[in-house]
Amino acid sequence: MTRAIMIQGAGSNVGKSMLVAGIARACVKRGMSVAPFKPQNMSNNAAVTADGGEIGRAQALQAMACGLDPLVDMNPVLLKPESEIGAQVIVQGKRFATMKARDYGKQKSKLMPPVLDSFRRIGKDRDLVIVEGAGSPAEVNLRAGDIANMGFASAANVPVVLVGDIDRGGVIAQLVGTHAVLPPEDEALIKGFAINKFRGDTTLFAEGMDIIAARTDWTPLGIIPWFADAWKLPAEDVMDIASRKGGAIKIAVPRLNRIANFDDLDPLTATADVTVEIIEAGRPLPGDADLVIIPGSKSTIADLAHFRAQGWDVDLAAHVRRGGHVLGVCGGYQMLGTEIIDDDGIEGAPARVPGLGLLNVRTVMVPHKRLALSEATYLATGDRVSGYEIHIGMTEGPDCNRAWLSLHGRNEGATSADGKVMGCYLHGLFAADAFRAAFLASIGKPVTAHDYTQSIEDTLDALADHLEAHMDIHQLLTLAG
Repeated sequence: MTRAIMIQGAGSNVGKSMLVAGIARACVKRGMSVAPFKPQNMSNNAAVTADGGEIGRAQALQAMACGLDPLVDMNPVLLKPESEIGAQVIVQGKRFATMKARDYGKQKSKLMPPVLDSFRRIGKDRDLVIVEGAGSPAEVNLRAGDIANMGFASAANVPVVLVGDIDRGGVIAQLVGTHAVLPPEDEALIKGFAINKFRGDTTLFAEGMDIIAARTDWTPLGIIPWFADAWKLPAEDVMDIASRKGGAIKIAVPRLNRIANFDDLDPLTATADVTVEIIEAGRPLPGDADLVIIPGSKSTIADLAHFRAQGWDVDLAAHVRRGGHVLGVCGGYQMLGTEIIDDDGIEGAPARVPGLGLLNVRTVMVPHKRLALSEATYLATGDRVSGYEIHIGMTEGPDCNRAWLSLHGRNEGATSADGKVMGCYLHGLFAADAFRAAFLASIGKPVTAHDYTQSIEDTLDALADHLEAHMDIHQLLTLAG
């Protein structure tokens, strides 16, 4: 069978996704055939796969690190939160159900067979599968029916490396405490540990490593210093969305409650001439923004209500009166229209709500979700754009007659009569270097050329070198079962 190793965290956001990507790239550079795998993920930042489904954005980045196209088997269960207590459940790339957390807890053990099927398929003819856990195995109250951490590791007989986040403090307690609360059969699966996000002189924690090793009998695999360029890699966790100071071009992005597919912002954040400012709830949209982007949403109608509750609708109208530009993507596009109609209650209770009225279009929610990798042409310049569609709803109206993209031979998007407000369903637009430069130039803000995709490849290479220097990759491969 294919060798595998599982990276679990002693808490959430310890850097598991980045470590899996970096280890994968390091192994590829060693000449190995590697694939990523995450049994269960929770994120509204999804990627459309080459085989027509959706997975977590982190697994798409990890696939890139492996030199592979993303596939649904890399993340067989994806939870997409729709409310504080419920989420849409995606199984092997397709919508399975919408469940409350309590109901999912009762049903998740039934998903182990498809998870194991995906694991076997993704490992076929590979030298190594690197598995990413979710949350922390120390949440032993969730152990029954677990498919994300020790439940999967036990079922698939995969050894585990536990990672602690020293930047948060208390890392010895994180690791030794996890050892203390795990049942013996789960604790026996953990073969090694590593410390991540260290700032300063790593030799100062040598004694801490010895203490953890003595109390757990796990193999120490290294102290990994803070990787300063981590922000250059696409983020999956909504908690990682952050403003990024850059050049004179100012783009304001209201942070929606159920913001989705916010990787649209990453190429802009990485552009030296651009400052991306994330506007948190309770703050007004800035009056000096050149462009306001309303991003995607997992719950468009609820996020539109949230948008209005912050007074952002008033701020946005003032921005437009001042001659500012607006771009809505997917859910943000739907919000910009005159009305959103959800008679079938696809997003919740049946509803018809007025939109922001900045585009003369209206959206009707439909049960079918469109998932597609798409090639488009920016009609203003003829530049090619590669992106993806992931949405429910059909949007039509007079402003669609001023489409600004050609997508598979059909017009896509809408533009206001004055050309200041635009919307479309295509995600990933700004990753296309020529389009990004042309679009910003069209609003009077030329930028310096920048190869975004190559910058990600370069950052993955730098991350791999970083881990080779500070983590015992050879010992990790020895531990892999």
